[in-house]
Amino acid sequence: MKFTLPAHRPFNFLSVVNSHGWRQLAPFSYEEDAYTLAYILRLSNGRVVELKLRDGVEGVLVETEKLAKTERKEVAEKVTWMFGLDMDFSLFYIASRLEPKLASVKKRALGRVLRSPTLFEDVIKTILTTNTLWGATKNMTLKLVNELGEPLQDDTTKKAFPTPEAIAASSPGSLKEKIRVGYRASAIHELAVRVASGQFDLEALKTSELSTLELRKELLTINGVGPYAAANLLLILGRSDFIPIDSWALKLVSYEWYSGEPITAREVEKRFEKWGEFKGLAFWFWDWKYNE
Repeated sequence: MKFTLPAHRPFNFLSVVNSHGWRQLAPFSYEEDAYTLAYILRLSNGRVVELKLRDGVEGVLVETEKLAKTERKEVAEKVTWMFGLDMDFSLFYIASRLEPKLASVKKRALGRVLRSPTLFEDVIKTILTTNTLWGATKNMTLKLVNELGEPLQDDTTKKAFPTPEAIAASSPGSLKEKIRVGYRASAIHELAVRVASGQFDLEALKTSELSTLELRKELLTINGVGPYAAANLLLILGRSDFIPIDSWALKLVSYEWYSGEPITAREVEKRFEKWGEFKGLAFWFWDWKYNE
């Protein structure tokens, strides 16, 4: 079946798909030639389906197998979240209109970042990006999905992202040995246990009315989430008050303003301080000089 989900304008499908590296992390996959983003989704009733997501008319075209009414509603809600279809960036566009380095943000409908259907998945993936190379992040994520994810009925090689319950039923030792997540094993397992047991309603943070500072404090209570990871997750949650500063961010800012000389996080913050609540977005979508 096929159906289209409308987006708040302006919207650009490829701008969201290419907003960061999430499309390369299982259970996402991207067909370059067909401009199709695929995702293996486990529905709340336990059914696993494959979504084929393409550019629609001012929105996202969803193609999948036949769904019941409640399943279609769930898929629509998940895809709306994944693409931020209801998000409004008009204030960011107004704030950035006179900045040459952000001159194309409105034309290209920049502002949205691709998200996973659950915050749990995005937190785990963010933890897997810390203190490692991108290739290792992709490998760890793929192994986690293949080892603990539930398979698509018609193609068992394709699996959904594992549930908190599945990861909680594992152990830090198993995660370290089989998934090769290293020191992150205890953090991943601890979060899964907290979520699976109902101790931590992580998904509630998606719609939390907490201030950004309070929301950041909540994210920082998660083992394995430091300032960089918290800023990254805030951006995913639609809060752009903080910049995810890692070695890559330092390199970008260094080559932009400091001739490639070593800098600290303070210099990054200083350069984007004037953007206030939009500084995360300004940083993320800046037209950088450095292009590795």
